[in-house]
Amino acid sequence: MRGFSYSEAMSDHVLNVEESLMQSRWVFPDVQQDAVERIVRQHGLPEIIARLLNARGVPESEVESFLYPKLAKHFPDPFRMAGMVDMAEFMAQGVINKRKIGVFGDFDVDGATSTSILVRFFRHLGIEAPFYIPDRLAEGYGPNIKALQSLKDQGAEIVIICDCGITAFDVIAQGRELGLDIIVLDHHEAEDKLPEATHVIDPKRKDDTSGYDMLAACGVSFLACVAINAKLREAGYFEKNGMAEPPLKDWLDIVALGTVCDMVPLTGPNRLFVRYGFERMAQRENPGLKALMDVAKINNDPSTYHAGFAVGPRINAGSRVHQADLGARLLSTDDPEEAKNISWTLNDCNDKRKDIQAEMFAHAVSLVEDEGLHEKPIIIAGHEDWHPGLSGLVAGRLKEKYDKPAVVITWAQGENGVLEGRGSGRSVPGVNMGAAFIDARNAGLLVKGGGHAMAAG
Repeated sequence: MRGFSYSEAMSDHVLNVEESLMQSRWVFPDVQQDAVERIVRQHGLPEIIARLLNARGVPESEVESFLYPKLAKHFPDPFRMAGMVDMAEFMAQGVINKRKIGVFGDFDVDGATSTSILVRFFRHLGIEAPFYIPDRLAEGYGPNIKALQSLKDQGAEIVIICDCGITAFDVIAQGRELGLDIIVLDHHEAEDKLPEATHVIDPKRKDDTSGYDMLAACGVSFLACVAINAKLREAGYFEKNGMAEPPLKDWLDIVALGTVCDMVPLTGPNRLFVRYGFERMAQRENPGLKALMDVAKINNDPSTYHAGFAVGPRINAGSRVHQADLGARLLSTDDPEEAKNISWTLNDCNDKRKDIQAEMFAHAVSLVEDEGLHEKPIIIAGHEDWHPGLSGLVAGRLKEKYDKPAVVITWAQGENGVLEGRGSGRSVPGVNMGAAFIDARNAGLLVKGGGHAMAAG
């Protein structure tokens, strides 16, 4: 790359870097120069860092928490979230009264991490909570009545649904008819109407003013545990039972993994979770994470790259080949031998996934270009031979290749033996795909659908 003058680039606000590796033009956004200079002086930062902070909209008062978040100083208050006080009091009473609890989690990394955090929390309290992860291919996304019935048959009186459920109106109503109390812990786009669950926690609720809408479901689940723990402490539960409080900070490695793999913005509490979570992960004290890092040959301190491209894909791989519960089992176990066995199984699943995905992506690119789909504002492609478990990954690859939103549709047999089209989409900044899927469902174009801004299904 040729040399260039920083001052020239700043004065023009545009740097034409035709020789750059990506053959791209760099555009420097306008900034508030007075604010930049104050950030430089007050925090001793290089000007380019101060400019980036200002351009990203980081307030001067939050520079320290953005760059150097501290647990003691910047830990988020879970009770700022709408409905959290009532939910925590309800669950604390449930624990005190020894009510049976079950967990339903989504089949991706965020669902597996959310599930394992809840299972570990209740296990510490002496409650073995059975969990249910749906088969990605046979059951599809979100809760279903068969799963809720299964958890009830295992003794559950309260079912916590994590990383889904915010638009599962009919299924949750059916679950309540079974006599279940249902708690939803989600982070996907919410509608004006909420499901008729016992309690609903979602920072994207229309009435939630916490500012925690960047959280992944694992972050929501973790803060729910923090809130329940606080209510149990207030009730004297730990003292009365001669019990230590759950080691919540020890599970930040699980929170960090889910946060990075769900590709939510690394702003607000997420920065704290990721910073301390990866420090915790480097200690390799979670048997499941340790075993999976060993299998993935991660010998140095794990990074966000390792989470996104080595650990996460292996956890996800199980659900793509009819073994959806492996990830949650791995992260929940304290048995090193079990962790090792599950990790090698997931590694094998991931190898199979790679081969199938490469074929499917090549076919998708051929179809997109032959039919000129890449010339449309949104790429929508589908084929009856494509693997239903890989639609999201291939949509992501198409989005990256063509730099526009992409939806990939596959077909799988539904409960009534009828083939169902199942789509997964990945978006670009400025196009809220979750909201688009909700609108399409409300217009009668989809049977069900939802998600968040960058990914939906």
